[in-house]
Amino acid sequence: MPALRLGNIAPDFEADTTAGPIKFHEWIGDSWAILFSHPGDFTPVCTTELGEVARRAEDFKKRNVKVIGISANGLEEHHKWVQDINSFGAKVGPTDVQYPIIADPDRKVSVLYDMLDEQDATNRDNKGLPFTIRTVFIIDPKKTIRLTLAYPASTGRNFDEIIRVIDSLQIGDKHRVTTPVNWKKGDDVIVHPTVTNDEAKTLFPEFTQHLPYLRTTPLKVDQ
Repeated sequence: MPALRLGNIAPDFEADTTAGPIKFHEWIGDSWAILFSHPGDFTPVCTTELGEVARRAEDFKKRNVKVIGISANGLEEHHKWVQDINSFGAKVGPTDVQYPIIADPDRKVSVLYDMLDEQDATNRDNKGLPFTIRTVFIIDPKKTIRLTLAYPASTGRNFDEIIRVIDSLQIGDKHRVTTPVNWKKGDDVIVHPTVTNDEAKTLFPEFTQHLPYLRTTPLKVDQ
């Protein structure tokens, strides 16, 4: 199966989750979505990540983003793990995992999204099946894959960065701009190369031409 690329339509699937059965595309609806995978339940790094995602629920909601986790375990283990996540997360702040976690013990969804760790012979369950790599997919309302990330098992994901990318994608889709290095919401943006200078004078009257191919402009956006 070919690897999924940016611009591909995210594969649809049906699955059981901690919030009930879903059809993935139907569940996304008109929202953006983040699908993020975990090698297995009761793993330390992932426990910290799922708690952080729960605490950032309002950040995702105001950006019209739904989040959904997946790991290679069944629903019973997922529900027990959620109790641990909420308990440990409370040491940081109020933590209540409400988003769904997909049960994927047979690896059907993991295979569909090319999430399996086929290279590391030690990253396997007691049946010899490979665990999932810790990946992230950002999917837009048209069900198009807009970002993919793969993290090593030793390194917790940075959800500030993932939210920053969502802000960049949403602003770019709406305003014909791109975002520069280390950009944060509220910073100046780059006028898209397809915008002519005559158009830019109307769309971005405060733009600055730095180089023939580089123009920046302030952009007022909702915080």
